Order: sequence, then structure tokens, then C-alpha cells
Amino acid sequence: MRMTAAGLLALIVAQSLALPLHGLWVVLTAVVVTQMSVGGSLRATIEYIIGTLGGAVYAAIIGVLVPHTTPIAQVSILALTIAPLAFAAAMNPNFRVAPFSAVLVLLLSGQLGEGPIESAFTRFLEVALGGAIALVVSFLVFSQRAHSLGLEAAAQILQRMGTVFPKLLAGFSQSSKPDEMLRIQDELGKAVIEFQDLASEAKRERSVALIPEPDPAPLSRTLLRLRHDFVMIGRTAAAPFSDPIAQRLTPFLTQVCRDVSEFLHGSAAALVLRRDPPSLEPAEASLKAYDAEVNALRTEGLTRRLSTDEVERLFALGFMLEQIHRNLGDLARCVQEWAGPFGVRERTK
Repeated sequence: MRMTAAGLLALIVAQSLALPLHGLWVVLTAVVVTQMSVGGSLRATIEYIIGTLGGAVYAAIIGVLVPHTTPIAQVSILALTIAPLAFAAAMNPNFRVAPFSAVLVLLLSGQLGEGPIESAFTRFLEVALGGAIALVVSFLVFSQRAHSLGLEAAAQILQRMGTVFPKLLAGFSQSSKPDEMLRIQDELGKAVIEFQDLASEAKRERSVALIPEPDPAPLSRTLLRLRHDFVMIGRTAAAPFSDPIAQRLTPFLTQVCRDVSEFLHGSAAALVLRRDPPSLEPAEASLKAYDAEVNALRTEGLTRRLSTDEVERLFALGFMLEQIHRNLGDLARCVQEWAGPFGVRERTK
């Protein structure tokens, strides 16, 4: 609906201004830069305007300085125009549309009876107008903020983590399916990457937002660190521990799974509802109980019977659980920050 509204409004404005080619570039720009969120539209508009300005100005300079009246001259000037701009686009994504804009300025200026400078100026104004229309529509027509979309995406990631975590730790007490674990890790990684894109869009929204929102960067970093923890646990759980160790540790790992999963699920719900995070104390207690049991195994000398590989995996698991504990604390702070004034009211009850 937003994209349709942007295209129709751009056409109406272009025709009222009697722009060349029936306002083709105004309509195309309005449609192209309209994204799922306000932040996405803002980012696309800025990149499109920067690329158009760079390509148009460079093409105008080349078109004025280098004569191109013959076919051979046109081939040469196109090569001289496209190559540097393509290199600039490879170095900076803001210039991705610069080669495209430069080609249009060079080839359409003669067809429309315009000079290179006039053509470049007209193309830039049309693109700027189309981008402005897209932003207005993004704000007014079924407006969706990247902050809201990001919260939903982060909540889904936490829900998935809460479901996946017991499956990962189960690999220390029973055989797991490597293909299934790889699929789970890949899906989780893709979800975190998608959230990082939304976080970058939300960061741009903060510069124009009328209502201040928390910075999504800390939440993005925390989710990425948790994702890394899950990867390391998955690699460590390549095979179950031997029976004596597994029998002693399995009850404690089961409790850790239950408490950490409940905290992750509760944090997901708290993010969506903008409420205080759940208590981390149950997860902390189960993690301390696991550490105490590992220390008891060492004191009893049971770890001396383990192979080198099992010893390495046992202590690697302890280290990763400690990292998860720290990152869960960071997650609780992020959820608290997103709770905002509502969370403050909840705490005062």
C-alpha cells in the first residue's frame, strides 16, 4: 500500500509540474526507495540521492569537457564515465546508482534537447523529489518503524534461542544429529543478521524520530554474542560425556536448560510488551550449582579418568556457560532499557 501510494502521488506531482518523460524518474525513485520501515526508506533515499548526485555531477563534467558527437567518441566517454563510478560503487555502497545515473545523463541529454549540466540538474531534482515523496508516504501511510519491527525480530530470536538451547546442551548427555544442529545454527545466524539490518535502519530513525527510542546497538551486540556462545556450545557438544560424568552432570545441565530457556522466553515477551525483564536469579542459581558439581568432580578425582578431549570439552563448556551468564545479564539490561517509563511504573508497584 505504501509503495502504491508513493508511486501514484509521485505521478500526480510530476504531471502537475510538467516534468520530462511524464515524471519517470520521480515515480521510479518514489517506488524504489519505499521500504518496509521509515528507517529503511530514509536509508534508501539518502543512498539514492548521494549516488544520483555523484553520478550526475561526474557525467555532466565529462560531457562538457569531452566531445562525444561520433559513435566512437560515445563509446569512449561511456567507458571513461562508467569505470571510475563502478570503482567508487565497489568501495562505497552509497554510490551504487552512480554509474546508472551517469549513463542516463549522458544518453538522455541529447534525446531531450538538454545539455549535460541541465540534464544532471534535472535528474537530481527529480530523484530528490521522488525521495521526499517516498519519505512523506512512509511517515503517513501505514507507518512502520524499524524500532517496532526490530523488537519483534529480537523477540523471535530470543524465543528461538530459548527453544534451541536445551537441544544444544543435550549433546553432552546423548548423541545429537549434526545435520539438524547445523540447520538450527544457520537459521539462528540468519535471524541475527536480519535483526542487525533492522537495527541499522532504526539508528537512522532516531535522527528524525519525534519520540526518542533506545539505541538498538547494545541489543544487537548482545544477540550477536549470544549467537556466538551457541555456536561454541554446539561445537563443544560433539559427543556425549562418558557415563560417570554424564550421570552426575545431566541433572544440573537439565536445570540450567530449564532456567536459561525460561529467561530467554520471558525476555522475548518482555521486549514485545515493553516490560521489565524476568528475574535472572533462577538461571544464576542453576549455573552456580553446575559449577559446584564440576568442582566436586575435580575434588573427587573423577576428571582424571577422562580423556584429553573430554577434559577440554568439560572446561570449555564451563567457560561458555560463564559467557552466557554475562551475556544474559547484558540482555536483562537491554530489555530494561527498552521497557522505558512503563517498566519504571512496574517496578514501583
